[in-house]
Amino acid sequence: MTVDQRIIVPLDVSSASAALDLVDAIPEVSFWKVGLELFVSSGPGLIQELKARQKRIFLDLKFHDIPNTMAGACAAAGRYGVDLLTIHAAAGQEAMEVAQQAAIASAEAVGLEPPLVLAVTLLTSIDPQTLAVELKVPLDSNSYVLQMALLARDSGLRGVVCSPQEASQLRRFLPADFILVCPGVRPTWADSQDQRRTMTPVQALNAGATCLVIGRPITAAPDPAAAFARICEECSTAIAP
Repeated sequence: MTVDQRIIVPLDVSSASAALDLVDAIPEVSFWKVGLELFVSSGPGLIQELKARQKRIFLDLKFHDIPNTMAGACAAAGRYGVDLLTIHAAAGQEAMEVAQQAAIASAEAVGLEPPLVLAVTLLTSIDPQTLAVELKVPLDSNSYVLQMALLARDSGLRGVVCSPQEASQLRRFLPADFILVCPGVRPTWADSQDQRRTMTPVQALNAGATCLVIGRPITAAPDPAAAFARICEECSTAIAP
């Protein structure tokens, strides 16, 4: 992938019209993320609009439920023709296995390329203190993320969502072609806002990230297209995994 193809820009808006305005304002962006708020407000029709514009789609709904329910949800999502789809690793091995199987089967049944199902290891808004004190998890965040990533691998998944801070550690334990999608990426000239575990784009790629999710530094910039181009230029100096 070229550098620009490795940057996923979130459509963190509340309506389809606002989302498409943003997509059309930055035609250089080829990979867009549709999250919970936008999908709930706009539905699968937005996915078709993005596909009509020949965009790649990261459907980030983070399914987390009993195995049967996750399988049904992933089967429905598999028919949308998206490229990436997220589930929570904390749902467990059985849930991840049946979710991926359902997504693949439903996509193939309608002649589509199946989405790559990614397991979310730990939300980037959760810092070590929150993990230990509020959630009572008896592991530090690095150990917990590694455990979730290994569980995803053992479930047959081919990638995870993780903080860029954990990418280098995961690269030591996972196959070379295992996909690491990293949110919590901020250029030095941008505010980290509600992300707790962050890195710059160059640092994240050098740590082993496959794709970077970068939102407000681009979408909230005075000139989003210029901000995207600046990030791509910075990333061109990174070492590709």
